[in-house]
Amino acid sequence: MEKIGIIDLGSNTARLVIVEMLGDGHFVVIDQLKESVRLGKDMERDGFLKPQRIAETIKTLKMFRKLCDAYEIERIIAVATAAVRRAKNQRSFLDEVVANTGIKLKVLSAEEEATFVYRGVINTMDVPKGLILEIGGGSSKIIYYNRRNLLNYETLPFGAVTLTDLFGGEGLSPEEQAEKIEEFIADQLSRIEWLKEIDPETQMIGCGGSFRNLCKIVKMRKKCQLPLIHNYSITLDEFEDVYSMFKTMDGDKKKRIKGVSPERTDILPSAFAVAHAFMKYLKFENTLVASCGLREGIMFNYAVPTTIEKPITDVLTYSMQTLVKSYGCNEKHSEQVVNLSVQLFKQLRVLHKFPRQCLKVLKVAACLHDAGASIKYYDYQKHTSYIILNSSLYGITQREVVLAALVVSSYKNDDFSLADLVKYKEFIGEEDVEVVRKLGVMLRIAECLDRSMASSVQSINCDVLGDSVIMKTEADSDTTLEIKAALSVQQDFKRVFKKNLEIL
Repeated sequence: MEKIGIIDLGSNTARLVIVEMLGDGHFVVIDQLKESVRLGKDMERDGFLKPQRIAETIKTLKMFRKLCDAYEIERIIAVATAAVRRAKNQRSFLDEVVANTGIKLKVLSAEEEATFVYRGVINTMDVPKGLILEIGGGSSKIIYYNRRNLLNYETLPFGAVTLTDLFGGEGLSPEEQAEKIEEFIADQLSRIEWLKEIDPETQMIGCGGSFRNLCKIVKMRKKCQLPLIHNYSITLDEFEDVYSMFKTMDGDKKKRIKGVSPERTDILPSAFAVAHAFMKYLKFENTLVASCGLREGIMFNYAVPTTIEKPITDVLTYSMQTLVKSYGCNEKHSEQVVNLSVQLFKQLRVLHKFPRQCLKVLKVAACLHDAGASIKYYDYQKHTSYIILNSSLYGITQREVVLAALVVSSYKNDDFSLADLVKYKEFIGEEDVEVVRKLGVMLRIAECLDRSMASSVQSINCDVLGDSVIMKTEADSDTTLEIKAALSVQQDFKRVFKKNLEIL
């Protein structure tokens, strides 16, 4: 399979991701390297990239090149952003990089950078109206979209590194520095006319390393057991608690905060000041954190060229299909189990009365139900549950991720442990026990009705008569194996639905 390398040279950090193409427009990240090079440090004085920073960057790019060679990668897409874009010695720097590493960097314009960030977000989040704030080392991007169409963007030539340089040498206390940065950013925002006209239902989306770090800190403080960053919601109060802590601690204490990346400790206060000024100015009460941005935008550009003109329509389905391919699932079988699960959900609605959001949970569990077999067939449901909790599932909330994982893990034992309720108490409660049990039984029946993986059962029709459910199947071939397997769920069906089950 084709592999490509994507290098993102920012003002603070250089990153390499190795991407494997799975075919049909799907891809997965299989390796990465990250180094804090601080290329944009001290640029504000004279506009030149400094020799020490250039040397450190070239050393890092040589390491990147070595890893790409180890993977026998022939195509490297390398981009540089704000620091190189503004540097007076840009040309000599680019020439030096090519001479020493063979890597040709493309310097992105502000518009190209904003567009890639937008594509990385819009193709991985199911948020129809969003205002993206991406805080980089040398610039901050504000990107507004509505109905999944990019409408406006603005690039402020100030990021976490440059603001730390600008306001860090004035003899001010950390609190005074933060206040000065907030005043400065608020003034910059007041000059952007289109910000005054955004839809009031717009959702703020925080993108970039500083927001990812913020998310890790918040989750650590809340003892959140779910490791996912993408699509996590942070309230203004939660953010302000972390922000206040950073403004009053010295550097050594900040490094000991759980979730903090040591290389970001000195610039996080500036980044948080930008985010706080943004939330206050636009009166946002929460922000969704996006772990996908510029690099993912480049990946989509390459793997799915149609996203250049139009974003992916169904983010969740695309994401699930990627995981099905990645884990070597039987694609036809996965599709059939989803189809039968949906039919069961609709046919049994009179009994479960669940909202439509639960159907999304069932679809995820059904599509990926046997992904864990790629690890080990025995107890594969347990492995599938782990995969759902730890994979890149896009277009779904973290609560829905937890529910889907529990639906799969309840597959063999619908009385899942109360420890799960405690472990994921941030996302689920006792009222969700019934949801998990009933969806789990529906999933088991759906998989049984495709036991031969031949898609023999075409449709299902359920009649609720008194204390029984008569489930009639229409098939185009012999379904003895399927019916026998499905009948093994009768006892569990009666326990959770309080009805006898007959399958014809």
